[in-house]
Amino acid sequence: MISIASGLEAGQTVLVSGAFGGVGRSAVFTAKDRGATVIAGVLKKQLEAAKGLGADQVVSLDDEDAVNAIAPVDVVANAVRGRTAERLLGRVKPGGVFASVTGAPENAKDFPSIRVVPFVSKQDAKTLLYMADAVSASKLVIPIDRKLSLKDAREGHAAVEKGGMGKVLLLP
Repeated sequence: MISIASGLEAGQTVLVSGAFGGVGRSAVFTAKDRGATVIAGVLKKQLEAAKGLGADQVVSLDDEDAVNAIAPVDVVANAVRGRTAERLLGRVKPGGVFASVTGAPENAKDFPSIRVVPFVSKQDAKTLLYMADAVSASKLVIPIDRKLSLKDAREGHAAVEKGGMGKVLLLP
C-alpha cells in the first residue's frame, strides 16, 4: 500500500493522485485508516462521484489552478504519470515523500529535499487480509464494471485494453 511505503503517520496530510481508480481508492482508505488527512486527486469529470471515497477533500488534477491551490502536503501517494505527476511533486513539503507506483517524475532531480519512493505492491497475507476485511465490511469499494466467466477472459482483456471502464471480475 502506497501510504505504508511512504512512511505516512497519523496527523500528516496526503494527496492521493488517481484516487478514483483501484490503487488510489486503496491508498485513500489506508491513509484514512492510519489517521491521515486525505486529499483525493481525480479528474474533473469524477469530482462529484469522488466525494464518496471518504477523503477529507477532493480536488481536480486536470485543473491547473486547483492543483496550484493545494497547500503543501507531507506525502503524495501517486498513481499517475507525466505532467500531472511533475506538478504534484511541487506540492510536497520540503522533507516530504513522493511515493509512486509509476516511478519518479522527470523533474525529480529539481526537488532534492523531497524523498521519491518507488512503490511496488507486495501481496503478502497480512495486507491481503487487511484489504479483504475492508472490502467485506464495505469500508473499501472497488467498482466492478463487469463479471465474466473465465472462458470469456479474452473478451474482458479486450475491453480493459480499450480503457474507460472499471475492473473486470473473472468467475469460474
